[in-house]
Amino acid sequence: MANLITIARMIIAFIAICLLFYQTPASYLTAFFLTVIAIWFDGLDGFVARLLNESSKFGAVLDILGDRVVENIYWIVFAVLGWIPVWVPLIVVTRGILTDGVRSIALEQGYTAFGSTTMMKTKIGHFLVASNFSRGSYAVTKALAFALMILCNFPFASMNLFLQGSDPELSANAISAWTNFHNICIGICPFAHFCVYAAVIFCVLRGLPVLIESRRFFVEDKKEETENPKDENNNEA
Repeated sequence: MANLITIARMIIAFIAICLLFYQTPASYLTAFFLTVIAIWFDGLDGFVARLLNESSKFGAVLDILGDRVVENIYWIVFAVLGWIPVWVPLIVVTRGILTDGVRSIALEQGYTAFGSTTMMKTKIGHFLVASNFSRGSYAVTKALAFALMILCNFPFASMNLFLQGSDPELSANAISAWTNFHNICIGICPFAHFCVYAAVIFCVLRGLPVLIESRRFFVEDKKEETENPKDENNNEA
């Protein structure tokens, strides 16, 4: 069940992102609420896994892949739409490729990204990467950035034209409510952009310990490579 929730989260995120290209109030509102659902599913899959005792290495890997897919499509599309600088997705995608590559090597040796078998051994590395505080703070920052950026770039112009052409009495009330909503969205824009840059900082800070502590896996690989030829020579003798 937990893995199905993770897969559903990715599908919902794809639908939400596609709706942003329609540039209509209805599509943006739908995209916003779907994004909220996708964010909720991010915590729900882990809760269900623990509740139903479905925790596994495959589930842990799938959860990371789900996070990676969701965050990448949001950052990339936001950059395509001109909402954020292009260097934001470049940093996030590059960091994801590097850390996931290292984690795949660690997984071969029985280590996971989080949990009791985490690959993080130092206290600072465990705190930045595997602690509930760090993971939760990063998740909340990304969630706020994704949801609020959609509201900040809401297509108000098209809705204003629609209201101006409607019934005068209805239009006056609707425009008043719409103006209040518009002011709220404009007011949260600075905070939304702050969340974007804070998420990038979190992304880098949580990625560096993974790369630094991964050196021991490559050292172990070199030791195995140097020991194997000796074993082969002994067998031939």
